[in-house]
Amino acid sequence: MAQWQELLRLDPALQARVSQLYERTFPRMIRHSLCVLIESQDWDLAAVDENKANTCFHALLVSLQEQWKQSVQQNNILQGPDFPGMQDYLLKHFKDEPLNLAKILSECLKEEKKILASASEAQGRSSSAVGQKWRELDNKVNEVKRQTLEVKKEIKSLEVLNEKLDFIQTTWQSQVQQHIGLADSYAVVKEECVKRGNFITQTKQMVVQQIRNILILAEQIVAILTDVELPEWKRRQQMACIGSPVDICLDHLQKWFTIVAEVLLRVREQLQRLQDQNKKYSSDASNLPGPLAEIEKLAWSLLTKLLANALVVEKQPVMSSLPQRPLILKTGVRFTVTLRFLANLPEFKCLLKVKPVFDKDVEEVMTVNGVRHFDFNRDDCKVLDVDTPGEGLVAEFGHMSLKERKARAKGPCESRLGVTEELHIIKFVTGLQYAGLQCNIEASSLPVVVISSTNQIVSAWASVMWCNMLSTSEPRNLSLFVDPPPLTWQQLSQVLSWQFLSVGQRELDENQLSVLREKIADDTDGLVHWSKFSKSNSAWIWIDGILDLIKRHLVDLWRDGSIMGFVNRNSTQVLLQEKQAGTFLLRFSESNKDGAITISWVEHSNGETHVHAVEPYTKQELSAISLPDIIYRYSVRAQRNMTRNPLLYLYPDIPKHTAFGRYYNSSETSEPKKVVDGYVNRKLVPFSDSPTPPPSPPREISMMDMDIDMNV
Repeated sequence: MAQWQELLRLDPALQARVSQLYERTFPRMIRHSLCVLIESQDWDLAAVDENKANTCFHALLVSLQEQWKQSVQQNNILQGPDFPGMQDYLLKHFKDEPLNLAKILSECLKEEKKILASASEAQGRSSSAVGQKWRELDNKVNEVKRQTLEVKKEIKSLEVLNEKLDFIQTTWQSQVQQHIGLADSYAVVKEECVKRGNFITQTKQMVVQQIRNILILAEQIVAILTDVELPEWKRRQQMACIGSPVDICLDHLQKWFTIVAEVLLRVREQLQRLQDQNKKYSSDASNLPGPLAEIEKLAWSLLTKLLANALVVEKQPVMSSLPQRPLILKTGVRFTVTLRFLANLPEFKCLLKVKPVFDKDVEEVMTVNGVRHFDFNRDDCKVLDVDTPGEGLVAEFGHMSLKERKARAKGPCESRLGVTEELHIIKFVTGLQYAGLQCNIEASSLPVVVISSTNQIVSAWASVMWCNMLSTSEPRNLSLFVDPPPLTWQQLSQVLSWQFLSVGQRELDENQLSVLREKIADDTDGLVHWSKFSKSNSAWIWIDGILDLIKRHLVDLWRDGSIMGFVNRNSTQVLLQEKQAGTFLLRFSESNKDGAITISWVEHSNGETHVHAVEPYTKQELSAISLPDIIYRYSVRAQRNMTRNPLLYLYPDIPKHTAFGRYYNSSETSEPKKVVDGYVNRKLVPFSDSPTPPPSPPREISMMDMDIDMNV
């Protein structure tokens, strides 16, 4: 596999490192388009041998020319990469200095290998640690299963031995009574029967010890499953709910829960068979009823603990209208929840009927003044059944909704929480009765926020993120926002980065996070307090507006790394002032709380450098014309109404067609129709009057008539 392809498979944080590597050295698009050829050349040698450097340089040019011809033949000029632009870039920068190109690519390839090595090492440490732990647990589970099968064989053998001994004793006793002469022979037989009886007793004691050993191992496994593995999975699920790309597959847990539950059921069956043998065969001299009862009690206790923890909320409450923001519920709006019973045994199929209960046993409902009360709009119980063969016992609540009870409880707390600061839970309760075992089982959702208006979604999601970063164990702290603890910047930066990964498939890099820290964190201790983060004009409202902007209009550009995004005006000035005229960058507006993006570019005239910023484009404007098309068509109008496009190179020096060409609207860039249904054709053209810095005047959006057919 090509080295570049391996880099494309890395997680977003490491891909950001690759992006930063090429940001100021070499166009990433050329690296991508020529990845195979670049990696096939010996750039280390070329870096010290001018003839070799020349050969490699011309090989790149030839490859670009060939790919351009293919694009022309396939009529893919506009949607494909800008091969002529790449060729022009190479000629402009390296035609006279091929050694410089060789040195750059030599260093870049080495840095790429370092990034891959660090990724492999980190993954190796993480996966090896988890893999080792899971392998050990897997071995224990398989061992306890093997031992259980051995015990089953031993008890079957015991039954055969007991039957033979009973037959001998019964047959010889009857014959001695009929034939007096057999008395001497019977003494020999009786002695043999005693030996057989002793062997049976020893074997039975050995089997009992084997069962004890099985339960000792099972006890260790149950403790690992219920006290370690299951809580870790629940914590991963919490992080996944707020955007973390973690694995929350339940296959391993279900496998282990199922095997151990089956082992404990089989142990009880074997114990019952031993007890039946004790009762049936009077020759059995062993005194086992007491030990067997104790062992059975332990087996039942372990099974009860395992099954009491086997019910989990596999998919947390989520409304279909907000799939990326679970745990926010709106009154009267349908939401879904999925439950799974991890002990996937045929014996339990259709045996468990689950009922949801809102705020069951929640003390805060009674003690915090003004907390709202809710009921489900309909009574809804589900039976755990097999969803698909081999998948497990599942119940999906697909039509749940809430209604508010108007009466509110009074309590000693004077202050009332805001609507989006109230935390509630949904518990799912059931009971299991099987073969004399009675077990009450519960599973709880993560804390949910109930809203009554879509305007509350942004604040509600802030509460969900805050809660899930802080409330890491059960029972959940539902009064968290009565006195909310602060988050460290490390915690908050991680969850904010996940939001961009979830929406735009790329996390925030260190530079972007540094800008956000200046706006959000307290410089003295690096903490972020809830009151500052959640207020109506907070940075979170601004960030959420940007997330919505990316989701609606900028996913491709954000994923590609074309948007610098979080960079203030002063930093923009510093970054652009040394660049060639026409270099521009894309950054988010700092003043528009609903989410907007602006273009800043640099011009050099009369020995002076000017950095201009166009008035930010809003969601409404981007709905009419895409940002790549704006960049393609943007122009400034100077004296005599002469227009020109000042946007030439995406920072640091990538030709704009290389960066955005594949996203241009082909109908906009192709030859227009002269007449449309009898009307003169016109286009939406973004332009500005030529700025006279400082300051930069606002940009206008104008509907200009273009390509007028004089014959109409």
